[in-house]
Amino acid sequence: MSTIPSSAAFGTQSNFEEIQASRPEFKRDASVSYVKQPKQDWKQGDGPNDGGECLKKDHVEIDPYEADRPSTSNYKLVVSGMVPRPITLISTRSKDGKTVNLAPFSYCQVINHDPPLYVVGFVGSLQQSKDTLRNIHESGECVLNMVSEHFVEAANATALGAPYGVSEWEISGLHQAPSSTVKPARVKEAILSVEGKLLEFKEFESRQTPGKKTGVMVTIEATRFWVREDAINENKDVVNLDVLKPISRLGGTAYGRTTEVIEIPRPEFWIV
Repeated sequence: MSTIPSSAAFGTQSNFEEIQASRPEFKRDASVSYVKQPKQDWKQGDGPNDGGECLKKDHVEIDPYEADRPSTSNYKLVVSGMVPRPITLISTRSKDGKTVNLAPFSYCQVINHDPPLYVVGFVGSLQQSKDTLRNIHESGECVLNMVSEHFVEAANATALGAPYGVSEWEISGLHQAPSSTVKPARVKEAILSVEGKLLEFKEFESRQTPGKKTGVMVTIEATRFWVREDAINENKDVVNLDVLKPISRLGGTAYGRTTEVIEIPRPEFWIV
């Protein structure tokens, strides 16, 4: 069983500051590089590219509902294993227009393109919802802003759990830009923003505490895309990865960068 990496092991702010100080400086000018795939002569039927080394390892079976296993253990397992996850900084506005909210979510993904649909997962219930979920449920609108390297600290600052009515825009220092089809503002700093309207939502019930609602899945339909002019091609159908420089969510407090890419052609079916 693997040991916990130091980045996930610190327990206090002072420990983190010590660890952070020992690390190399952030290379802002790091560009996306394309490298060869691990096994260039791989052919159908070859299996793993490590010579079978992975087959020599055993696995640990984990029952998510085993006795005395807290739900927090499942949370840590899920977020450290399903990586990297895209981060969307969601901007919302209350139905009466008096309050605005900005918060990051990594339980998110695109699920269709015709129509363009996104799904976002929220921990908690509609009855106890606050901020983002409450605003989306009541107003039916939001903007999904993809997080890039140049404002990752500001995006992280919006996760501080401020009371309802307190604007994370001011806390983060990010700037509002007008939207076209929804009332919530876009994040001006974002390379890619998606205006969206609520399509449907579904609540989930706890397995450990029957009757308790512990999660909500929201499906959002895109109504407008906004891409920074230097990041979109002439046909307006490809976002430049070197400009987008997306930040992804890993386990614990860790974030990931996308700086190295491999390309593998889509396979075609063949019969011997």
